[in-house]
Amino acid sequence: MEKTTQKYIELKTAIPGPKASDLLERRKNNVAQGVSNTVPSFAAKGEGALLTDVDGNTFIDLAGAIGTLNVGHCPPKVVEALKEQVEKYIHPGFNVMMYEPYIELAEKLNAMTPGSHAKKTIFLNSGAEAVENAIKLARKFTGKKAIISFDRGFHGRTLLAMSLTSKVKPYKFGFGPFAPDTYKMRYPYYYRAPLGVSQEELDQMVLDQLEEFFLSEVPAEEIAAIIMEPVQGEGGFIVPSKTFVQGVKKVCEKYGILFIADEIQTGFGRTGKMFAMEHFDIVPDIMTMSKSIGAGLPISAVTGRSEIMDSAAPGEIGGTYGGSPLGCVAALEVIKMMEEEKLVDRSVVIGQTIISRFERLQQQYAVIGNVRGLGAMCAIELVKDPVSKEPNKELTAKIVAACYQRGVIVLSAGLYGNVLRFLSPLVISDEQLAEALDVIEDIFKELA
Repeated sequence: MEKTTQKYIELKTAIPGPKASDLLERRKNNVAQGVSNTVPSFAAKGEGALLTDVDGNTFIDLAGAIGTLNVGHCPPKVVEALKEQVEKYIHPGFNVMMYEPYIELAEKLNAMTPGSHAKKTIFLNSGAEAVENAIKLARKFTGKKAIISFDRGFHGRTLLAMSLTSKVKPYKFGFGPFAPDTYKMRYPYYYRAPLGVSQEELDQMVLDQLEEFFLSEVPAEEIAAIIMEPVQGEGGFIVPSKTFVQGVKKVCEKYGILFIADEIQTGFGRTGKMFAMEHFDIVPDIMTMSKSIGAGLPISAVTGRSEIMDSAAPGEIGGTYGGSPLGCVAALEVIKMMEEEKLVDRSVVIGQTIISRFERLQQQYAVIGNVRGLGAMCAIELVKDPVSKEPNKELTAKIVAACYQRGVIVLSAGLYGNVLRFLSPLVISDEQLAEALDVIEDIFKELA
């Protein structure tokens, strides 16, 4: 392959290169195939919005480890804090001997999450664990069992979280039976609304169906909680209206149902607010967080009303590695970095740049059916025809592959696999973002 060098992208080999190819063979022989990968290469170094592989190829990363790296790869202040912490102690186990960073981070989240009421927090390892523990607490507090989630929603791959998740393949197929007392309701998808139905009409239809569900399926008196992503992630970056989200909250208040906001992908500045629920003027009863909270360290959080969080007795929630000291100090540095570098404001600018670029391309290419997003959580939906809106999964896969072959990392999403989603680090520079978008635009010229 001829070497390709731009200001930030540098491609020395085809993707995968020779070293990556050797590792791919070792991966094939030793790692279960069920773990998926987007880019057929292996990381050697990450810095900000750039990722370099073992063959020396440098990519602009618009995936951010699926929204985990809002503060970028290896932010120096986080790295330094981790070095300092690892020399003190690595893991005494909070269940055995406690440590101050856990308390300090809990104080921070209790203060910064929506709502002025008294709150408490627990820490775990992953988003799925946060969801599972939020559901446990909701059931314990209310004494009820049933949980409602939404179609196209994604809440994790463990049994209960998978039961709440809506996409069958690849997440649920062949893995049943699923956890009982979990139910799915509709979530408004305005781009695919029935012909002639307005956004307001669709919102009302979906909210009416929720009320009917209580009559036809499960009484409201038996529902412990409704869990919602304020913007659906894996579902295709579907952004609901303020009317719909507030309507769901009113239903919860009417029937004494807890409202759980799953902010695992939307939190920590991704949508142009510190937490996406702020866009909708909603104060959830419980919030789950993970991904960008720890700059890539495995940590998740559940923050909620004190009385709910205290409903479980000692030992009923938690885990061996929950809230590791390394995750806690990383998260504390992330919060400082978000504030000092005004990354929430930066998210708005990044989103405007991406949306405006693709709205212009939408005028040129009929395959771009819809451009949408909130802050720097942006997506384009690809179709075969703008009238029928038939999903174009094949073209989406080709564009994802063409992107990494040209030095840009992007992800697909959506129930139909026809959505390109963008989750760039919020520290990406204007020049880096423009270079990546130029590459994608060139690929559309060739493939669309």
